[in-house]
Amino acid sequence: MTTPAPLLVVGDALLDHDLFGRVERLAPDAPVPVVSDVRRATRPGGAALAAWLAAADGREVTLVTALGDDPSSAELRAALGDRVRLLALRLDGTLSTKTRVLAEGRPLLRLDDGEGRAEEATAEARRAVAAAGAVLVADYGRGCADVLRAALAEAAARVPVVWDPHPRGRPPVPGVRLATPSATEAHTFAARSGGPVGDPDDELRLAAQDAHQLVGDWRAASVAVTMSGRGALLSHGGTPLMVPSPVTAQGDACGAGDRFAATAAGLLADGQLTEAAVRGAVHAATRYVAEGGVRTLDAGRTPEPAPPAAVGAPTDEALRTAARVRAAGGTVVAAGGCFDLLHAGHVALLQAARRTGDCLVVCVNSDASVRRRKGDGRPLVPLADRVRVLRALECVDAVAVFDEDTPELLLARLRPHIWAKGGDYARTDLPEASLVASWDGQVVLFPYLDGRSTSGIAERAAHAPGGTEGARR
Repeated sequence: MTTPAPLLVVGDALLDHDLFGRVERLAPDAPVPVVSDVRRATRPGGAALAAWLAAADGREVTLVTALGDDPSSAELRAALGDRVRLLALRLDGTLSTKTRVLAEGRPLLRLDDGEGRAEEATAEARRAVAAAGAVLVADYGRGCADVLRAALAEAAARVPVVWDPHPRGRPPVPGVRLATPSATEAHTFAARSGGPVGDPDDELRLAAQDAHQLVGDWRAASVAVTMSGRGALLSHGGTPLMVPSPVTAQGDACGAGDRFAATAAGLLADGQLTEAAVRGAVHAATRYVAEGGVRTLDAGRTPEPAPPAAVGAPTDEALRTAARVRAAGGTVVAAGGCFDLLHAGHVALLQAARRTGDCLVVCVNSDASVRRRKGDGRPLVPLADRVRVLRALECVDAVAVFDEDTPELLLARLRPHIWAKGGDYARTDLPEASLVASWDGQVVLFPYLDGRSTSGIAERAAHAPGGTEGARR
């Protein structure tokens, strides 16, 4: 696996606070809820959150943002630590902070404080933009993108630039590879330049109109309008492409837009096409919300990049995904198999399995394991290709590899709540069933599509006109 490409993040950092508590009564002097047993959490916000998330993907991240001498700026510096390389612009005023008050996980109130703005660009910041291989602009309308606008315009002419706009900020510079407004932001920008009002109840049609207009107004290569739990609508100025969420994720969506933009920018930096970057970003944002959103961020721990998948052990990505979902109170689902020549039966099983929980980890036999089980002619598709195809499925959150004949050792580390199997195992004693039951997990069978099998497909291909020899030619 290649190392993720570096990313430069330019934008307005915030400091976010969450106050968690419970509500059991109203105040005696006013009809307002009383929040008790309050716990406090602090984390990077705005462009700093986008940089944090990109670094958690294993990227080398440089953050250009404005910070001052105020206590909030000092707290943010400490929270970022050495996770990102920080290039600070001078802040006029105090750092903006957001404080949310939540009860039972639901926001009750938000308090905003601090209206500091970036004063001016520095030569070091301009050089960083000029040298960047890819840029994410996380504009929160507080001046960082403005003071570097000329340098960002030059960068957009030569490298991928993703621009996450804000209604308080200016439009993206011409030539950005991708702009990522939310549906509300896109309509605000489009209406501002005389776009059609449209029917607010027809969100998809309105988003398509707004995206089409903004591609032209902004002279952007593409615009992806994020639509909460529905996914994103991608437009290059013609017929739009709807990229749906793999599942409907319920949870705190705070920061999901930053997760989307950071993922898209990172994938473009890695050389992915825009369509693939948006698909990956939708998948990542959905997973982020399903796994608990900002509640899963640990400001006291340095994120570790996921290493390449190793035969005989699950990937760290799979273990971390399962741990995050479990910690957030979600349901971890796992499914296993060779997945040689992925077919409709496999896809139906994986889609059904994913709908039963909050994440799906697919456990895949290594090449050596497949040969021991299926014979010397298998697998037909090598491990790296099988893993890549599985990861491309929207319903799959992570893939792990095992080298044994059965996945017990891997399952003992993942400890899924549900172990999904096809209905063709209904009359079979599964060797892993007792293991799954040992942590109160459950084996669940799903209907299997008749007539679909890798062996059957391979046999039909071999007996087709020309056979395998014809395929080689």
